[in-house]
Amino acid sequence: MTDTWAISGVPVQIRRSPRRRTVGLQVRPGEITLYAPARVPLVTLREIVDARRDWIAHHLEQYAARPMSPWIFEDGGTLLYLGETLNLKMVPDLRFARREGGDLLIPPGSSADTARRVERWTRRVCLPPYQQLVLGAAARLNATAKLGRVQISGAQYRWGSCNAQGDIRLHWKLSRAPLDVLDYVAVHEAAHLLEFNHSRRYWALVEQVLPGYRRQRDWLKEYGHTL
Repeated sequence: MTDTWAISGVPVQIRRSPRRRTVGLQVRPGEITLYAPARVPLVTLREIVDARRDWIAHHLEQYAARPMSPWIFEDGGTLLYLGETLNLKMVPDLRFARREGGDLLIPPGSSADTARRVERWTRRVCLPPYQQLVLGAAARLNATAKLGRVQISGAQYRWGSCNAQGDIRLHWKLSRAPLDVLDYVAVHEAAHLLEFNHSRRYWALVEQVLPGYRRQRDWLKEYGHTL
């Protein structure tokens, strides 16, 4: 069940769950989400949000000050893909996007059309390198036997996931991130093959493979929205 209202033009969405025992507040660009137990009165939740107005405003200001996505989806634009810079070139009569050397050839269209074609191309070509990356991460953790399928994700708020069957999903936009950041997400998810949580033992596994993982994690927090 959800309830919605707005603070200073920013929508506040309440997500209730009968399983939840505590109230959690999350702020993202243009959105405030309150996670709450099913029986907490709406007036109480409003009071909780009102008490955190300064904290909410601070985080919204931080998001507003961050740079927007640098990608220009038009002829002559550039795109990062697995550490390489590709030049976008519009080619008349071309049906599907394809790569030729350092160029990504795209059928002519609007910026929105081009962005969609780039996404489809990226999803199509990034699975094999993602599979190799995750397999390598699992091997470094001695967890290869627990690894299931590797798939491409387009989740709104998750860069990666690992389920109980050992299937790992990585976001297609990570192909635009620095390679060490992509490697961190692969290790992060592969570590869940051994520890299906975020306990101290889990983070010890991540640090065992990537001693400097906090730098990559911080990069995602700071710049992930630009991918």
